[in-house]
Amino acid sequence: MVSARGDRMGRHRVVGVVVMASVTGGALVGCMPWQSETQGKDPASVAAAAKASAAAVEAKKAALLKSKAATAAQAHANELGQIPVLMYHRVVEKPSTQDDRTPKQFRTELERLAKEGYVPVTAAEYVTGRMDIPAGKHPVVLTFDDSSPSQFELDGMGAPKAATAVAILQDVAKQHPGFRPVATFYVTRDMFGKATPEEGAQMLMWLRDKGFDIGNHTRDHKSLRGKPQNQVASEVAAGHKLITDLIETGPVTLALPYGNQPNRKEWGLKGSAGNVSYDYGGVFLAGYTPAESPFNKKFDPVGIPRIRSMDKTGDCAKFCSVAWLDWLQAHADERYTSDGDVNTVAYPKFKTPFMMKRFTDRALPY
Repeated sequence: MVSARGDRMGRHRVVGVVVMASVTGGALVGCMPWQSETQGKDPASVAAAAKASAAAVEAKKAALLKSKAATAAQAHANELGQIPVLMYHRVVEKPSTQDDRTPKQFRTELERLAKEGYVPVTAAEYVTGRMDIPAGKHPVVLTFDDSSPSQFELDGMGAPKAATAVAILQDVAKQHPGFRPVATFYVTRDMFGKATPEEGAQMLMWLRDKGFDIGNHTRDHKSLRGKPQNQVASEVAAGHKLITDLIETGPVTLALPYGNQPNRKEWGLKGSAGNVSYDYGGVFLAGYTPAESPFNKKFDPVGIPRIRSMDKTGDCAKFCSVAWLDWLQAHADERYTSDGDVNTVAYPKFKTPFMMKRFTDRALPY
């Protein structure tokens, strides 16, 4: 029996009874504060109010989507479009192969990209679809093979040496705000010419901490074509271990040595050897064309094309960087243009058939 007296003991006992009644579903539940709004109201009125509230929420969602679609349309967003993945090797004053670029040529290409509205993203950001760039801008993936000292070297104060690719990229970024100084380095055992694990770790840690991406290029840079599965896995796993032994961050992508695919393409994407396993988001080739959007049904994670950086000469009159950047500039509706929201995939409605199903929850056709 509950005391009706107003002493402290009585009040505590009343509260205790109310709580117990509410938990057990007793008659006192109706006395709880959060029940008071609907107490005594007609059930039909309560249902109507709930329905109206849900409708208001849906209306807000629709208004937000409409606003986002308008922004995407204004930016001419096409996140199903093509993306240039540029491939570099050495950056040296006196090129000795067709893959080499001079510091001046490299700077000129970066300045062109900045002026034409491109923003660098890493290979990892690209294959995972997390390309967070402003509305109206276009992603470009800068990749460097073979970890040459001409790409990256530190001076005695821990800054990139002048005329290296990283120093030039950072300088261009300073000249063009919004042009992100990031790229992906596909490293091998040469590791920028460093002889000790400590030096190699120092290089990779600096790159990682500055937002650069480290990718696997196998440890020994041997062609994977025609080799049995266990040998392919061994080569790829050795490159994976080379990186993870130096830094905790593992690679997300693989660049095939010489662009040569194994007998079964998926062997480069996923496998294991010994106690090392790898499961990548993408495998990159060595040419020829712009790459598909990761949201497009035509995206092939086991064979992502790259474009060699070179002027319009010989075969490169059609298939290297200057030629393809010219083509993308002339066919702006074919290239990837961002809507500025990393959580949506915006595109003109007529392109809907090309949208990959697994990204449907992010789709924003307009």
